[in-house]
Amino acid sequence: MMNSRIPGFYRMSLAERRALVAAGDQIGRLPVEVADRMSENVVGCHGLPLSVGLNFRVNGIDRLLPMAIEEPSVVAAASRAALMVRGGGGFTGEADPAIMTAQVQLDAVPDPAGASARLAGCQREILAVGDRSIPSMVARGGGCRDLETRVLDDMVVVHIHVDVGNAMGANLCDTVAEATAPMIAACVGGRLGLRILTNLPLRRLVRVSARVADGVACADGVVRATRFAEADPMRAVTHNKGIMNGIDAVALALGQDWRAIEAGAHAFAAMGGVYRPLSSWRIEGGALVGRLELPLAVGTVGGAIGVHPGARAALALCGVESAGELAVVMAAAGLASNLAALDALAGDGIQRGHMRLHQRRLEVSHAAGV
Repeated sequence: MMNSRIPGFYRMSLAERRALVAAGDQIGRLPVEVADRMSENVVGCHGLPLSVGLNFRVNGIDRLLPMAIEEPSVVAAASRAALMVRGGGGFTGEADPAIMTAQVQLDAVPDPAGASARLAGCQREILAVGDRSIPSMVARGGGCRDLETRVLDDMVVVHIHVDVGNAMGANLCDTVAEATAPMIAACVGGRLGLRILTNLPLRRLVRVSARVADGVACADGVVRATRFAEADPMRAVTHNKGIMNGIDAVALALGQDWRAIEAGAHAFAAMGGVYRPLSSWRIEGGALVGRLELPLAVGTVGGAIGVHPGARAALALCGVESAGELAVVMAAAGLASNLAALDALAGDGIQRGHMRLHQRRLEVSHAAGV
């Protein structure tokens, strides 16, 4: 992997940038013939600017981050924040094992309170049925790992936790839910309801942190902004939107299910009963320290990655080899975007850099006669 610190990158021509980062002809490309097999009623392909986030060092490794986003200043701001963090050693992070959760719902269960004990007696058989439904994943070392029961009034919800390896895992979990549902119903009674994954994968969290020793003139303001978000859900949602600017941009470039990522992140933010910020910034030992935790289900195999040549090329540019590595890198993009936004808000305000790039977009519109 090349050095992600490339001064003056934005001044280079488009051709020079592509040559420097070895962006081949496939990056960002989706032939309409492929698109026609990916979706329905296809008439063309919708494009977004595909940029590269610079200066990122994550767990000691330099990364170039493909980012697909139309909003002005996000890529430049994240790259600037990554440079500030780079001086403190870069981002550090870890991801939990790739455990996704399938849900099987049963209504009108005759003895809900006793459902957990009954399921415990046939847990091994249920998990075995689940494994038989996903033989390829089991062959790669994944498979059904655990089972738990929740009681909601007269409704019983059974969770089957599945190790999905380097996949996002949605289809795998849906398959497991449908395969195990008849045995679960026979065990606890009631009427079968939904059989599908949850997009709140609480056993698949990622955590990243960053330390900025200098370069943030508004460190106290960043901390105050965090406390504002902790006290006010109306501010917290915009705080978290800034995080998702970075995460979603990388997710789109790499063919990830950004809608599932968004849903899980916001549900996680509200789990305590009040919507809260996903990240926090504090002054520790004279340095500005940020931490971010959220559920992040991503994959380096399967899904759009398997068929989208542009997404595969972008993944190769990023240089990650596992879903866990990808989750940490994407979370780092989120924390960088968050830092950039808070630093700007605590200083001159968000509009100065944003509107400068917005003006470029207006000039393009006027030139096109729009």
